[in-house]
Amino acid sequence: MTDKAVWIVTGAGRGMGVDIVKAALTAGHAVVATGRNTENVARALGTARDLRVVKMDVTREDDAKAAVAAAIKHFGRIDVLVNNAGNFYAGFFEEIPPENFRAQIETNLFGPVNVTRAVLPVLRAQRSGLIVTISSSGGISGQAFVSAYSAAKFGIEGWMESLAAEIAPFGIRTMLVEPGFFRTELLTDESTVWPDASIEDYAEKTRETVAGWKAMNGLQGGDPAKLAKALVQLARHAEPPMRWPSGADAVETFEKKARELLDQANAHRTLSSSLAHDDASK
Repeated sequence: MTDKAVWIVTGAGRGMGVDIVKAALTAGHAVVATGRNTENVARALGTARDLRVVKMDVTREDDAKAAVAAAIKHFGRIDVLVNNAGNFYAGFFEEIPPENFRAQIETNLFGPVNVTRAVLPVLRAQRSGLIVTISSSGGISGQAFVSAYSAAKFGIEGWMESLAAEIAPFGIRTMLVEPGFFRTELLTDESTVWPDASIEDYAEKTRETVAGWKAMNGLQGGDPAKLAKALVQLARHAEPPMRWPSGADAVETFEKKARELLDQANAHRTLSSSLAHDDASK
């Protein structure tokens, strides 16, 4: 990557996207900042010589293609894509309406798929580029109340890990970012769709969990500005990490998951290893 790179950042109107754009600009890069509402994006970011605000709803393929075309027209190339846009449909699985579950996957998985598909031909022609996708520690380890969100983030993890092998021959790198709890706007009513306590068996726990998470908003330990600055630093590396756990709690999640997987691999090792055809060794 040259000292001055061209970045596209989705979901740049609020939350972590704002910090990523500001960190990239501060580092001397040019940024195409995208969002569904360009007025909100412009208000959050202000003006800068190397900043261009472009409308993009990541669930719309035409928006993604138009934003990529605008980036090329204005800056001539694209070096870094940051798939950041997302939202959160909370709740126990049975209480999440089917249309909400699908909407979660549409935004948090197919959104990055749409944008990456639009950007890849440019990066492949350049034989260079970096695709950064904001996942979550919820894409490493699932837990109650986040089934739709984790389904999307686990999908992101598998897709990007597979895609990395396909595009590496063209000089294109990938990096998954798995934040823990950061003081962003994810738990606000603007970003989270909270469930109704519609099933009696879950009702009390649903009310308790919603109240607890709302009370946590604004008190999360992670500083998104520090994450953004570190992300820009890692983007300069010739070989950025395939996965970057962001925050001490994310590191703990990685370590716990690794131990669990090893324990599960060993729990029935003899049985697991005895399933070949009898003639396999002949």
